[in-house]
Amino acid sequence: MNYTALFRSSLWVLLRNKTRSLLIILGVSIGIASVVCILAIAGAAQAGIQQQFDNLGDNLVWIEAGARIVKGVTTGTHTVPSLVLSDAAAIQRQISLITQVSPHIGAQAQVIYGNQNWFTTYHGVAPEYFGIKRWSIDQGALFQDADLDRAAGVCVLGHTVRDQLFGAADPIGKEISILGVPCKVVATLAPKGLSLSGQDQDDTIMLPVTTAQKKLKGVNWIDDIVASAASPDLVKLAGREAAGVLRDRHRLRPEEIDDFIVRNPEDLIQAQLDSSRMLTNLLLSIASISLMIGGIGIMNVMLVSVTERTREIGLRAAVGATERAIRFQFLGEAIILSLAGGAAGVVFGIIGSFVIGRALNWPIALSLQSFVIVTLFSIALGVFFGFYPARKASMINPIDALRYE
Repeated sequence: MNYTALFRSSLWVLLRNKTRSLLIILGVSIGIASVVCILAIAGAAQAGIQQQFDNLGDNLVWIEAGARIVKGVTTGTHTVPSLVLSDAAAIQRQISLITQVSPHIGAQAQVIYGNQNWFTTYHGVAPEYFGIKRWSIDQGALFQDADLDRAAGVCVLGHTVRDQLFGAADPIGKEISILGVPCKVVATLAPKGLSLSGQDQDDTIMLPVTTAQKKLKGVNWIDDIVASAASPDLVKLAGREAAGVLRDRHRLRPEEIDDFIVRNPEDLIQAQLDSSRMLTNLLLSIASISLMIGGIGIMNVMLVSVTERTREIGLRAAVGATERAIRFQFLGEAIILSLAGGAAGVVFGIIGSFVIGRALNWPIALSLQSFVIVTLFSIALGVFFGFYPARKASMINPIDALRYE
């Protein structure tokens, strides 16, 4: 069988009926474009959620100071100064499932450098905090345990604070004032961007936890303990073991409630990711309806074509064309229509994805896998909806076909 000749013949027939072919191609392209847009936008949304998940920390175990309950009313976290530096040290020492631990204390403050000032959030932490929270250094070098021991006046600036105070100038070695306390800038952080809630993660200053305790807040307690479990599946078990260590250290009786809270923010973000996937599947299901409509259009056009070309089919069969050749003739026409619609749909989908991405300010990324899926789907669409008309054409009796008016 000469497939090249069959392709040329199929293409010539479709070009002979341009308006009909263009309408079918348009119907298929709308469905394909919808699928491309949905895959691109869903991919961008899920990438953003995944980035937020990664920014949480490296297998994060997060323990907050507890809430005070007054006459049955909970006053909120951090209202009970129940966590101290030695609690963090005990968790690091006693729990083998945890690889890194950092105490944390923070608040907001006005920061001044020369004639520039900026209101931001400072975080008192240990050097391990940067590894736990996956912060990368842009310039300089982090403070060390020795700086914690002497409550040194040193700090690390987030990208936003650096820009606001220093602009294009090099901040390393410069001295800023935090609530009147002089702090030498020893490093700057690589930018992280906005969180899912829209908060600027780079609008921050990090300094030794002891410096924040003694010189900025004048307290001996901490707000939180952040730690890193050995693997993702050990996060919750490590949290339970940490809770056991803290209950023992705080001498809590079995009937007493915890004076701390073990958080699991990963569950919330995972739920957001699952919701995003469910929404994507729902939208793809809706888009598949337009694809089905386009496919039904292909079938209708091919059935009309079979009826219109009955005498032609009979003539071809009379001069020796086999049922297989006739079947492939019409099946090829259906596949050409679906592939042309798929190609147009991919172009429309790419344009639409970037237009929507720009409107939502989302970084749209189109994967090669999406294009492969769309191409295979286009071929399957043509084969599925073109098979019945092709089979009907191949089974026409040549004698009846030649008599057809």
